[in-house]
Amino acid sequence: MQILIINGPNLNLLGRREPGIYGTRSFEDYLPELREAFPDFTLEYFQSNHEGELIDKLHEVGFTYQGIVLNAGGYTHTSVALADAVAAIGTPVVEVHLSNLHAREEFRQKSLIGRNCVGAISGFKLDSYRLALHYFEGQRPKRVGFKR
Repeated sequence: MQILIINGPNLNLLGRREPGIYGTRSFEDYLPELREAFPDFTLEYFQSNHEGELIDKLHEVGFTYQGIVLNAGGYTHTSVALADAVAAIGTPVVEVHLSNLHAREEFRQKSLIGRNCVGAISGFKLDSYRLALHYFEGQRPKRVGFKR
C-alpha cells in the first residue's frame, strides 16, 4: 500500500521550532520508526513551504496512491486552494496536526481542509502520524483464505 506523508510550511523546522508545542524531534528522525512500525506500507515523504507545490503533489499522487497523510501546517486555516485540491482527488486523506488545534489560538481552531478529509487527528505530537497510518492499516484489502 503506497502512502504519502505531506508536511506543509515550517514543518521542516520540527525539532527546532517551538519545541514546547511541536516537540524536539525532526520528522526525518521519526520517519524510520514509522517505516519499521508499518512494514507493509511503502511510505513516502514530501515537505514544502510552498502552497502550489503541495497542491501539485496532491494532484500527482491523488489518483494512484492508497492514502495521504497531510499536515498542511498554517495552510490548514487559510488555503481554499489546498482544500479544493484535497476535494478533487480520489485518494483518501487524513489530516494531522502535532498540537491540539482546539487548545490553540481561535484562528487555528478552524480547518478549511478537514471537511474534505476522511478524518483528522491532532494533539499527539509526532504520534499523530502513527495514528493516521493505523486508519489506513484498517483499509487494507483483507486476504481471504478458503479451507478445503
